[in-house]
Amino acid sequence: MTVSAPRSPEASLIETALGKHVFVADGSRLFDADADLFGQFDSAMAGGRVGELLDRVGLGGDPYIDDTPLPPQPIHALSLAVAQKCNLGCTYCYAEQGAFGGTAKNMPWETARQAVDLLVSGAADDARLNLAFLGGEPLVNRPVIRQATRHATELARQRGLDITFSITTNGTLVTPEDAEFFEEFGFAVTVSLDGPREAHDALRPYKSGRGSFDRIFENVTLLLAAQREMQVSARVTVTPANLDLPKALDQFIEAGFHSVGFSPLLASPTGQGELGADDLEVMLDGMIACGRAFERHTLAGRRYPFANMLNAMKEIRRGTHRPYPCGAGAGYLGVSADGDLAACHRFVGDEAGAMGTLDVGVDRVRQGEWLAERHVNRQEPCRSCWARYLCGGGCHHEVIARGRPACDYIRGWLHYCLETYLRLEAAPVGSA
Repeated sequence: MTVSAPRSPEASLIETALGKHVFVADGSRLFDADADLFGQFDSAMAGGRVGELLDRVGLGGDPYIDDTPLPPQPIHALSLAVAQKCNLGCTYCYAEQGAFGGTAKNMPWETARQAVDLLVSGAADDARLNLAFLGGEPLVNRPVIRQATRHATELARQRGLDITFSITTNGTLVTPEDAEFFEEFGFAVTVSLDGPREAHDALRPYKSGRGSFDRIFENVTLLLAAQREMQVSARVTVTPANLDLPKALDQFIEAGFHSVGFSPLLASPTGQGELGADDLEVMLDGMIACGRAFERHTLAGRRYPFANMLNAMKEIRRGTHRPYPCGAGAGYLGVSADGDLAACHRFVGDEAGAMGTLDVGVDRVRQGEWLAERHVNRQEPCRSCWARYLCGGGCHHEVIARGRPACDYIRGWLHYCLETYLRLEAAPVGSA
């Protein structure tokens, strides 16, 4: 966290066993540097003259990203809150145990049909579409999931568009028929699991207080055995109560998940389970331990599906630079059970992310305001941070709810990922 602290909004310095390197924020560009040039950047950071140095050495020029917000975007992805209800009583749930602070309800088929029609009919001719099902626990409303999937497939076929499907489930209600359905339509299935049995059961019990881990793993076995076209991943929400990340990662990889990822809990409706500064330091240590395991396996030519690291390597390689953390409020919207449109699935029932209704359509004025307000260059302290175009400013929902308590953690993780990328690029596979 110390070495990755921001000294300049334009660049950051990295030292590895391979040598010295400069990361240029605009365009997310990574360069080797000799000792003299590295020293010049170090001095320029102390004097606030990095922009001048970038111009002098030919790394300046027109910016890849300026302060201009995106215009309102065509929708290419929707998440349907098909069930605003849940059979678990998770201690930290952003959806307040599924109902988003309101009355438990299912999305009617007619509402789901309207959402699918909006997604497919309004898409650009070359769009790649995604329809996601969330809750609550979406499998509480299984019939609507199946109807909506088949309807979307047919509409996309008529327009010659590609469409993919995803679902996030707690895994307690999965049946053999679900496994067959997800495989038939090539679903990306994300199962919420918060670590080994003891940690998971403390965080994600049934409403009766009984643990859910054994039932989930029994059901997930069906999915893992069937996955060919579908991909089954595990997502771990990290709280102060489940910080042993390497143990969880190894258990879930061994079980056969296509990928395993970790997400820090930064904002919950009650504040329960939120990570503090000390917890985030422990989490970063755990993430780096998982990253080192990823590096060892990769150098030995073995797949090690640690999703956070796989995604980071992909984004660094292609020079990802973005003014937003995700597509929320742009090409991606959430739909409530009642047909209200929101900036994403986490803003269902939250006026801060309201984006219109299925009956009236997307509120393009509000969408334009959102894209202007949420641009990373208009956020503090983002505009002074070298990592802003890799980070995008952090989850909108978490930032609005709690601010940015995790900036040091995020920068530390990205700095480590850049180091790892440099090592992996320099080493031949099988060198371990």
